[in-house]
Amino acid sequence: MKFLSIATARIVGRSKRTERPHPQHHRSRTFLTSIIFFSVFSTILGRLVWFGVTGQNGIDGMFTSSLPVSDRPDIVDRNGQILATDLKTASLYAEPRRIVDADEATEAVLTVLPDLDAGVLYKKLNSKAGFAWLSRGLTPTQQQAIFNLGIPGIGFRTERRRFYPGGAEAAHVLGLTNIDNHGISGMEKYLDDSGFRALQATGLASQDGLSAFKLSIDRNVQHVVHQELVRAMQEYRAIAAGGVVLDVDTGEIIAMASLPDYDLNEAGNAPLQKENLNRMSAGTFEMGSTFKIFTTAMALDFGVVSINSRVATTPFTVAGHTIREFHNEGSSLTVPEIFKYSSNVGSAREADMVGVERHQEFLTRLGLLSKMQTELPEVAMPTQPKSWKKINSMTIAFGHGVSTTPLNTAVAAAALINGGYYIPPTFLPRSVEEANAIRKQIARPTTSQDMRAIFKLNGEEGTGRQANVEGYHVGGKTGTAEKVEHGRYNHDKRFNAFVGAFPIDKPRYIVMSIIDEPKVEKGKPNAQAGWNAAPMVGNIVRGAATFLNVKPDFGEVGAGLMRGF
Repeated sequence: MKFLSIATARIVGRSKRTERPHPQHHRSRTFLTSIIFFSVFSTILGRLVWFGVTGQNGIDGMFTSSLPVSDRPDIVDRNGQILATDLKTASLYAEPRRIVDADEATEAVLTVLPDLDAGVLYKKLNSKAGFAWLSRGLTPTQQQAIFNLGIPGIGFRTERRRFYPGGAEAAHVLGLTNIDNHGISGMEKYLDDSGFRALQATGLASQDGLSAFKLSIDRNVQHVVHQELVRAMQEYRAIAAGGVVLDVDTGEIIAMASLPDYDLNEAGNAPLQKENLNRMSAGTFEMGSTFKIFTTAMALDFGVVSINSRVATTPFTVAGHTIREFHNEGSSLTVPEIFKYSSNVGSAREADMVGVERHQEFLTRLGLLSKMQTELPEVAMPTQPKSWKKINSMTIAFGHGVSTTPLNTAVAAAALINGGYYIPPTFLPRSVEEANAIRKQIARPTTSQDMRAIFKLNGEEGTGRQANVEGYHVGGKTGTAEKVEHGRYNHDKRFNAFVGAFPIDKPRYIVMSIIDEPKVEKGKPNAQAGWNAAPMVGNIVRGAATFLNVKPDFGEVGAGLMRGF
């Protein structure tokens, strides 16, 4: 109250020195005095309330701080199922100046938290600091045990810890928060960067006022994809695997996963380990023969061939390099046969007919040479030759010489079977109307129609047969790429992929798989994509079709049987 007395005395003193105060001046002084009284009273009342809420609540000076902590909004899938939510946890701190005996306090705390570093703990407790964190995210049992120790100068602070019901299932999409519950990767980081962090900073973020943050992901489909990747890695003895399901009309990512991954609830330093890279969007690879999708579409779109054209497939030499077939299927092939038999020579000749500049322009148009624009922060920049020459164009035609991400590849493929429209991918819900407003025509509708027919042929007769699920009509293209090590292709290590679309007569989804360094299965002739990447897509379609509301079509025979029920 000393401040109040001095302020009042000064006002009174000034009043005595004034002979005849004006009424307006008198009212101003009265108002000022009232403000001072109110300010001091509010400050005192506020401190009393604060001490009443956060003051001593326990034994021997041990207390629990209940200072307000901002919740993060729940992250939910497209159907409202929770993917990430906040849980309250207690964190242990000390006020070292109040610690009576640092040795005794250290020994006591270590009886409950033996994993703490004894030296570091003692140093904190023996310092003259006003505050020091000791351990974050205690279990209720640990909190109670430490509370029962009754150590003066040690207390708890209620904090928030992120919990992910799916564990590892959507690890690379959801991302992580740090110890302070701030998003540091994945869609958690996007959430913060999109304005939530600013709300936290202003204190406006509270669970009561925050709506759930909805993603385009379908948790059921995500589970199917993740389970298939786990199975594939084990069965094919691979070092990594990945998959994505993409809506071709909206650009929505319905599911995406990359293995190896980690349980988001027990992440530790797993995100920093190289093998846990998100290979679908943050890794670049030579995509092998899946690039023949784009070469075929390019040749059709520029009109240098028609779907009925024949192209010479005999070996030829360019710039000292001989381009030949892996399997020779004849001296010439039709355009669909080039795709079906995965002809390197035929694809190279198609690129030659288009020309180097137009080839580079077409791949740029498809987004294959650019860093993908989407919400997920972890996105890699594709690589390409600094200077495109004829030999570069020909090898890129069959998947060697350009490295891009699997997600870039899936999005580009979607553009060639959805009518010719490039739609930027999104991890947020998007309607068809919203997609139509931003889509860009990058290929003729007739090109897209021809590509559907070629996809279908390969699914029924070519390397995509293992992906074709009865009733769901999956078409697509395999890709088997030898990995580059020390500047040379390693013939014993492969990066395989399959890009599928279904139902192929009127495609709704792209389903893509990758499998890194698969081994030859017993009873199989080799470890090419037709024996591993293609079946992976088939299994995903088989498990996810119901969740995607795609009904099987068994033709007239099936329809007749259904009418009998």
